[in-house]
Order: sequence, then structure tokens, then C-alpha cells
Amino acid sequence: MSSFTRMDVQAGGGPYPVVVGHGVSAALTRWLDAAGLTGRVTVVSSPTVWSAQGRRIARALKGRMAEPMLVPDGERSKTMQTVGRIHNALVESHADRSSVIVAVGGGVLGDMAGFAAATYLRGVRVAHVPTTLMAQVDSAVGGKTGVNHPLGKNLIGAFHAPRLVVADPLLLDTLPRRQFRAGLYEVIKYGAIATPSLLEHVAQGAGSAFADTPELLDAVVAESCRIKAAIVSGDEREAGPRRVLNFGHTLGHALESATAYRRLLHGEAVGYGMLAAVALGERRGVTQPGTATAIRAAIEHLGPLPSIRDLSAREVARGAAHDKKVLAGRLHFVAVTVLGHTHELTDVTTRELVTALRALGLQP
Repeated sequence: MSSFTRMDVQAGGGPYPVVVGHGVSAALTRWLDAAGLTGRVTVVSSPTVWSAQGRRIARALKGRMAEPMLVPDGERSKTMQTVGRIHNALVESHADRSSVIVAVGGGVLGDMAGFAAATYLRGVRVAHVPTTLMAQVDSAVGGKTGVNHPLGKNLIGAFHAPRLVVADPLLLDTLPRRQFRAGLYEVIKYGAIATPSLLEHVAQGAGSAFADTPELLDAVVAESCRIKAAIVSGDEREAGPRRVLNFGHTLGHALESATAYRRLLHGEAVGYGMLAAVALGERRGVTQPGTATAIRAAIEHLGPLPSIRDLSAREVARGAAHDKKVLAGRLHFVAVTVLGHTHELTDVTTRELVTALRALGLQP
């Protein structure tokens, strides 16, 4: 194992470690033991992920696991029915409160396994081994779990902090290029809201640099995790400051729902959501000159996004009304003022959302 970065995230149930670095998953048993996760291990993964990474993970767990529980992956499988399958496997294996669920997969898998952990026996321990860039830089940290509802994304869920996150960029070696690129949109988000230098890292590594210089990828993952760890440590349940992480997600989620989770990867939807957010911010006058240009340039540097020009801006805007970021009837919309700083808008109208979406080329 090469060098690694460790940070602790503060949570209601106590702090938990996030470990980042090439090869850290090989010492998974050691990290579990160090975190006090010494009970029976139930691995939850997907057939695709396990085919690619199962041998590595089984070797790292050194006989501590039985056969993995494999469930369908992808946003369309992010349902109560899939979580029920995980519950069934836990019951049939006689898992108890000393058991540990180890989620091996991307963000969708982690959300479902985390929700199963939150609801089985009113809460059992869970550790995450994220295998997509999106999950490593974002979803594995923070304790949000859940599934989708036909009217909106992640409307059913719970806050259930993991006890350990092991983010190994080496596990990204089999990730399809489109999936990897989708994760970079989330990195751009962190550059926009907190650390502008991440935008330069995306531009620098978007080609082959990440493969040629693994330390650059490690640094990008570690810095993204550091940003999120700091934010969620101060606001675990999204009472206020944590909402900054929703930059690009409000309309991004609505776009995913409008396309029935078939056309856009989550990161791609966030890319579009950020473009819409800076368009709205510019019209409002809260996004300063040059800021939107820098964010657009970073997004465009990754290549064209899937077309959404056939969608109705008005229908997508209506979908945003069902987003979980609506509080007391008000949509909390995050705009970037200058790179590294944000402003929350609570009076955004449907007309403004439609205008921002029309700027992306959507139909009326």
C-alpha cells in the first residue's frame, strides 16, 4: 500500500474515518478492525462491480465474508424492492446488531445498502468501499441513504452515517470512461463552491494524466472528501450549511427524473444543473462576471453532454417542486457568487427555472 490520506468526519454517533489512497482497499480488514468493526461481514455489491473487483475485495477480507449479496445497480434499480432484497438476505443469514454491512459499489449501491443498514434491526453498522469516482468524491461520505420515488429522486431515505469509508482510486481501473467523466462533474462542483484549484486539476487530468500520475487522482479524491467532510461535520442533517453541496443538484435531479433515469448519469445531470444554476445566477446578478465562464469552461472541457433538447423546460421545472430541497414551500437554490463562495436563494420562481433551462436548449 502506498501513502494514504486519512480524515475524520464528525457524526451524531461519533466520528468515522475516511481513508483515501491507491491500494488502501488491500488492507480493508485492518481498517475495519481499527474502526472497531469486528463483527460478521455481509458484503453488498452488484454483479457488474463484483465481477470486476470481487477477487480483490474477497482477498482483502481474508475469509471474514460469506457469499456476497448482489443486487441490481443503476438509478432505475434504486427502489424499495431492491432494498427489500437486501433485508431478506440479512434475515436469512441471521445478521444481528453486531454485523457489519460492507457496501462495495457506486453511489446507487451505497445509498441502497446504507438505507438497508439504517432500517434493518433499526440500524446496523455499515462501511463503504466506493468503486466509482462519483462515490469516492461524494456519495460515500456524509451518511445520506435512500431510494427514489416516481415523483422525485431520493425522496425516501434516512441519515445513517457509515463507520468507515475506504476510497481506493485503484478500484477505478475498470471504470468505463463515461462513468469516470461523470464523477469529474462532481469534482467541478467542489471547485466551484470551495476549492477553485480543483477546476484546474480536472482540466489537467481529463486526458491521460490521471492514469499517468495516480498521485493527482489521489489528491483530487482526497481534497473532494476533505471539503465534504468539513461541511457535513458541521451540518450532518442538512439544516443549513450542508445545502451548499446541492449546487447543480436541484435541476440535475429534476432532469434525471424527467428522463426516467435512462439517459443521464447522475454526474451528467449535475453538469447540466450547474450550467442552469450559473445562468440563473447571472440573470439574478449574484454570480459575478467571469465566474460562470470558468465553470462552463470546466464542464465543456470534459466533452459534450447527452442531448436534452427534446425535454420541456416547464415540465422539468415543475419536477423541481418535488425536490427534497423544498422547505416550507420554498425551494432552496444554491448559486455561486465567485469561485469558492455561494449564495442561497429562497425566492426562485418557476419562471426563472424555466428561463435557466431554456438557456440549455430545452423546449418551452
